[in-house]
Parts: sequence; C-alpha cells; structure tokens
Amino acid sequence: MLSYFRWVLLFIALLVTLLGGALFLGNRLLDSPGPLAQTRNVVIPRGAGPATMARILQEEGVLEHGRLFRVALMIDPAPKTIKAGEYEIPARVSMRTLVELLQSGKVVQRRLTIPEGMTTAEVLDLVRRTEALTGEITLDVKEGDLLPETYFYSRDDTRDGLLLRMKEAMDKVLDEAWRKRLAGLPLANRRDVLVLASIIEKETGVAAERPKVAAVFINRLRRRMRLESDPTVIYGLTGGKAPLNRELTRADLQSSSPYNTYQVAGLPPGPISNPGRAAIIAATNPARDRSLYFVADGQGGHAFAANLGEHNRNVERWRQIQRERQEQQQQGQQQQGQQQPGQQQQQGQQPVVPTITGAPPPPPRTPRQ
Repeated sequence: MLSYFRWVLLFIALLVTLLGGALFLGNRLLDSPGPLAQTRNVVIPRGAGPATMARILQEEGVLEHGRLFRVALMIDPAPKTIKAGEYEIPARVSMRTLVELLQSGKVVQRRLTIPEGMTTAEVLDLVRRTEALTGEITLDVKEGDLLPETYFYSRDDTRDGLLLRMKEAMDKVLDEAWRKRLAGLPLANRRDVLVLASIIEKETGVAAERPKVAAVFINRLRRRMRLESDPTVIYGLTGGKAPLNRELTRADLQSSSPYNTYQVAGLPPGPISNPGRAAIIAATNPARDRSLYFVADGQGGHAFAANLGEHNRNVERWRQIQRERQEQQQQGQQQQGQQQPGQQQQQGQQPVVPTITGAPPPPPRTPRQ
C-alpha cells in the first residue's frame, strides 16, 4: 500500500514539473522578441478568425509559429474581440504584446489636411485620390459646405463618411460664430457669413489681416458700395473647378456673371471657397477699422486706406514695385539671352493691377454707389 502511494506522489510531482516547465516555456515564447525586422502596417480583414489572422501575421513576417498565436488567444484569461483594421506592428514585437495590440483596437490613424480656401471641387478631387478610403462620393456637397481642417481616418472608412464629418464641422463652426457675432453687422444670416468668409479667405493668406479685410467689406456693405473683389470675378469665370492661371483683364471685370462684384451690388449669390475657422470668425467679428480699400503692399500683405486719395497713393507704390520687379526681370532675361514664356499679353487683353476693393487704375475711380 505504501508503495502505491509513493508511485502516485511521484506521478503527481512529475506532472507538476511538466506543467510548470510547459508554462515556463510558454511564457518564454509569449514574451520573447518576434521575427519582424522592422515596423510595418498589417491589415486584419473584417470577419477574420484566429486561423486567418495567424496566417496573415505569419505571411507578413510578424510570427514564426501561427499555431502558438492561436493557442495564445485560447488561453487568454481575459479574452477580447479583435477589431478588424490596419495595425502598426512594432519590430521584434512579442506574441503577448501583439495579442494585446490587436485586442486594443488601436488601429492606424491616417490624416488628411484640407487647406483653407479650397473650393469644393478641389476638396472632392482630393478625397477621391486619398488612399485607404473606400466607396464613391454620393453625398450632395455644395460650395462652402466643408470646413478646412486636418481630419483623421482609418483604412476602409468611406469617402461619404469623411465628407459628412467635414459638413458637420462647418455647421458647428458657423453656428458658434453666428451666436458670438458682433451686433449690427449687415449680414442677415449664417449664409451671408459663409459667403463673406469665403471672400476673406481668398483675399488674404495673412492671418493677422483677416479681421481688417473683413472690416473693409463690412464697411462697404454698410455704405452700399460694390465689393469689387477680384476672387469673386475669378470664381465666376472658373466655377471653382480650376485655377484661372492668368491675370484678370478689363473684359473680365465687365462680365455679366452674378459673381462679378465689380458689376453686382452686395454679396455674390454663394460662397467662392470653403473658408477656415479664422476667416469665419473674422467675418462675424471684424476689426474696428474705417478702411474701404486695400491693395498689395509688395511684402506679401496689403496696404489699407480709408479714402480714395490714400488708396491711390498705395496703388502707385504697388505699381512702382511692379515696375522695379519687371525691370529686374528684364535685366535677368537679357543676361540669359532669352525671354521667359508667358510674359507677353495677347492684343486686346490688358491685365489690370490687382487693386482689391478699388477699381483697377489707371486711373483709380471712386467705387460706384
């Protein structure tokens, strides 16, 4: 009888030893560095089971033993569902860390930046060309509907879904700006804010100038002066579908487009771009400034004026800068022995000096009332 118990105890001791060794070896395998030489992205497709995941990970070089991965999922004391998606797998990742990563659902976040002032046609083209998004664009998107921002998305997110987020973001910003607007603005509703902000966005790329540019247009609207904004004319010619790629001409400024604010009073019938948050805030909270005109200052910004005489002097300074630049360019061409293409204007197509919100000289005229 004593001999029997000795054998039982011996068997139990051996079994415990074997189990302990197996657990020790399993933990070593779970925590030892994997074979992946460098970080890479791996896509776990929807509906993939443990066997499919193990095969994909083994084919991508993340695992050496696919069966061990399946066992690791089976013995997990707190199993979680693995979310499909694109994962960034670190180099030499261990089996345990890999399982934790896949169970966390922390898929790769891609980003898409929409620059301020893009037209809707340009945004839609950008979204169509963005990799990792899926589906055709079926959402009805109009000019000014989309807020320029940086948007994060995951692989296989839909294009319509991303555009819907842009629309919702624009609505939210417009609502907030309208609630916090300065009292007494000559803007009837959110739509007017959007239209004006889109013009401001196209007129200046200098952040500090936006409130002052907004003030110029607000002042002109209050006085029932025509806005005379070049970007609105350009939009009327192109529909926002492509750049104009040339200077505006006098004929352009006399066109009958409803977006030609040299001919049509008040705001144009719709936005001419997708304005950013800062331009929208500027439209609802313009600077306290009496300026009615502005023109390029040759330094990347603009010179502002409260009356036509001051504006004409600013225009003359800008024209002098242009003449000096043309002389330098001509000297450079002479030294090179050739003329750069595209410098000659076609007969009858005289370019205008970009004197924004003031008719192009010579000579500058008082804006029509």
